[in-house]
Amino acid sequence: MERHPATASRQGGPARTPRVRTSVLLAVVFLAGLALLLTMCGQTNRTGRGGPGAAASALGWGFTHTQYSADTGADDAVARARDLLSGQSLPQNQALMGWGAGNPEPSPGTYDFSDLDRRVAFIRSTGATPVITLCCAPDWMKGGPAGASRTDWSVRALESAPLPTHYKDFAALAARVAQRYPDVRHFIVWNELKGFYDDAAGRWNYEGYTQLYNQVYKAVKKVSKADLVGGPYLVMDSYAPKDQSYASGLSGPWGSVDQRVLDAFTYWNDHKAGADFVVVDGASFTRDAQLLPDAFSATDKLTAVGDWVREESGGLPLWWAEYYVEPDQSGWSEQRRVATQAVGMMALARGGTSTAFYWSPEEQSGRCPGCLWTPTQLGDGGRELAMYALVAKFAGAFGPGTRFTPVSVDPPTLRVLASGKDVLVVNTLDRAVDATVDGRPLSLAGYEVRWLTR
Repeated sequence: MERHPATASRQGGPARTPRVRTSVLLAVVFLAGLALLLTMCGQTNRTGRGGPGAAASALGWGFTHTQYSADTGADDAVARARDLLSGQSLPQNQALMGWGAGNPEPSPGTYDFSDLDRRVAFIRSTGATPVITLCCAPDWMKGGPAGASRTDWSVRALESAPLPTHYKDFAALAARVAQRYPDVRHFIVWNELKGFYDDAAGRWNYEGYTQLYNQVYKAVKKVSKADLVGGPYLVMDSYAPKDQSYASGLSGPWGSVDQRVLDAFTYWNDHKAGADFVVVDGASFTRDAQLLPDAFSATDKLTAVGDWVREESGGLPLWWAEYYVEPDQSGWSEQRRVATQAVGMMALARGGTSTAFYWSPEEQSGRCPGCLWTPTQLGDGGRELAMYALVAKFAGAFGPGTRFTPVSVDPPTLRVLASGKDVLVVNTLDRAVDATVDGRPLSLAGYEVRWLTR
């Protein structure tokens, strides 16, 4: 789903009944009262479900590093970006291989973690929670040649899956990564089932992916039971309502999610060795880039998918590894882009999202639509852009466990999300409107994003 796939050059390159004592009874009463207090303060899990690792698995709103990120470039620009990111420690995700990281094991037993070391060190320097996506795999695990100089950085090669005979080798590599970075506690297994589509059968090879996932899960957990692992990182593709080719019951005015994707999720969910969180990605628009019935209403898909995934998984913390609300080459203004992104994040939040990563666009110079900061390859780069301001503010206002409250709004074309103290208002029209939100009058410019305090 990435709009900037690998950009795959080397430069950047997954039983007894106990007796009840009085002290025990007092403890139970105390814990019950504490639970009630936490609930009243809005600090409990939003769905009321989830395993013991649910809180640790809820990281909130962050971003994914891509090929040209803030760790390289002009010294002053890198320092400026580091200061920006240190101001609010948003969780940061990095791939094992590709998207800025070189081949970690170019030959069996020969390792090169230099690029990944640099990225992880940069994340640490900002005080953020690091996450590693365990993808992709060295060439020799995919039937290609060994050797650092022989790494094939084409998108086709990078996005190939390991051969089944090398699943154990990839799991061993994952375990070595977990050992190398003991402060990294969150691992996503693979990326979008890359290389696992069965063209002959016309469906996902979810059996193969689940085998890989289970071996990686067990290997990482063997390093430390405190490490948290999740998958399957499926792309929740959808088709227009009139296209019934792969129609499913997960549908709305925005379209219908591909039944083949839901089948893959169900199989993984039923056969996984375990999971601390569940991971998906997807776009509000259809596979042929239709925004139905419009760009803002199309984001309702993200809420529907979130609700479905949480229900199917039994309430595991929900992660969105990527999410998109704007088709490529849209020609949108930055104001419209930020407004649509804000509404998309609202939709994710309503769907029970506990962690979400904005896929960081990248440019080495010039304009950078949707970027979080100006390119650090420029001497005056590393400066905050509107999208970073939105993501950071949203993360602070609507973190995991936030309880959303009703808010009065007029006209209904506005999109609003509110907690007990923060209100986010978005004008979805390209013209100014006079509005009333939460009982107060507002004048909003076209596509304006406004924050209010209650």
